[in-house]
Amino acid sequence: MNSTDIRGTIDAVWRIESPRLIASLTRIVRDIGLAEDLAQDALLAALEQWPQSGVPDNPGAWLMAAGKHRAIDHFRRNSNRERKHEELGREMEKKEMTVPDFDSALDDDVGDDLLRLVFTSCHPVLPTDSRVALTLRLLGGLTTQEIARAFLVPEPTIAQRIVRAKRTLAEKRVPFEVPRGAELTTRMSSVLSAIYLIFNEGYSATAGDDWLRPALCEEALRLGRILAGLAPREPEVHGLVALMEIQASRSRARVGPSGEPVLLFEQNRAHWDQLLIRRGLAELAHAEKLSTAQGPYGLQAEIAACHARARTPEETDWPRIVTLYAALAELTPSPVVELNRAVAVSMASGPAAGLELVDALADDGALENYHLLPSVRGDLLKRLQRFAEARVEFERAASLTSNARERALLLERAQACATGSSSPTVQ
Repeated sequence: MNSTDIRGTIDAVWRIESPRLIASLTRIVRDIGLAEDLAQDALLAALEQWPQSGVPDNPGAWLMAAGKHRAIDHFRRNSNRERKHEELGREMEKKEMTVPDFDSALDDDVGDDLLRLVFTSCHPVLPTDSRVALTLRLLGGLTTQEIARAFLVPEPTIAQRIVRAKRTLAEKRVPFEVPRGAELTTRMSSVLSAIYLIFNEGYSATAGDDWLRPALCEEALRLGRILAGLAPREPEVHGLVALMEIQASRSRARVGPSGEPVLLFEQNRAHWDQLLIRRGLAELAHAEKLSTAQGPYGLQAEIAACHARARTPEETDWPRIVTLYAALAELTPSPVVELNRAVAVSMASGPAAGLELVDALADDGALENYHLLPSVRGDLLKRLQRFAEARVEFERAASLTSNARERALLLERAQACATGSSSPTVQ
């Protein structure tokens, strides 16, 4: 394996293992910022050693051992200040350096380091935006650029939020734990938001060469299922799990043989995972039993269920989806929700009706650098046979996305405008 291949392997391993590594080190050192620094030191060690020694059989265990050794060194360097650190370092050195089983090694009711990391990152001492940004950075392994795209804000803003969040958690000595009782309920909204954004990054990667990042989807689903067990009477928890289960059911059909994106209307629905759909519909039914007033995740799960129940694209209940998006817009006003509502309106009432809504969003300017706005507008123009205008929109959308697969798809759609093809695009 040449050095380029090894670097690619290290990058892939880091994407997968960094959340667990940071979570485990946070449990040990009780400082998220320090834990991330130690994890980065372990990554640097891998970059230095693996090109000579080769990639180890268990790279995750190697990184975990390297991170723990660096934690020991840190405690030793600070032994004159805190004797407790020296004692903890000696205890750690005696332990076998292995990766814990994060799915089953529960030392209390909720003994999952990753879940503790989510709740710690979403502590009320932090502003809401900072909570979610920090969680995406640590658990999702997202770069500040990717998080900035998810928030539709400048990258420096996200970087500042993350730095301040880590400093605040350290200064306030926030415990590394899953809260109980009323405090659990208080933090639940931010935790759900973070898990959902992690899932979304896995479902449609904002950057890179891959359309999907399945490991993020799986991790978000796992955390959501744990939360559902932790808070069985919280309807929005079950709504989020329902949404993720149903969305994840399409994953295999969303990627072609060469990894290219396959849009909703072109997907082979026989490849949708029926087990995940049944699980999602069951979670949705449970959420509806708990509360007749649906929250944002329950409404989005209802929308996903409309697609899941349709055996063909033509059977999709678009009027129902329009109604659901209208309800969602009342609960969580957002230009992105309005863009999705415009797509649904175009399917229920025709592309001209959808284009009117999209043009209003374009005039507003809130989604000026959001690539899906020109992508949707291009699709509507194409369906109206305004092909030259549609091509310009698809090319603009391609210039705005950082995902290589999506860019290629958008450029293909721009080229297809010359043929007069007018199939709608829904991801």
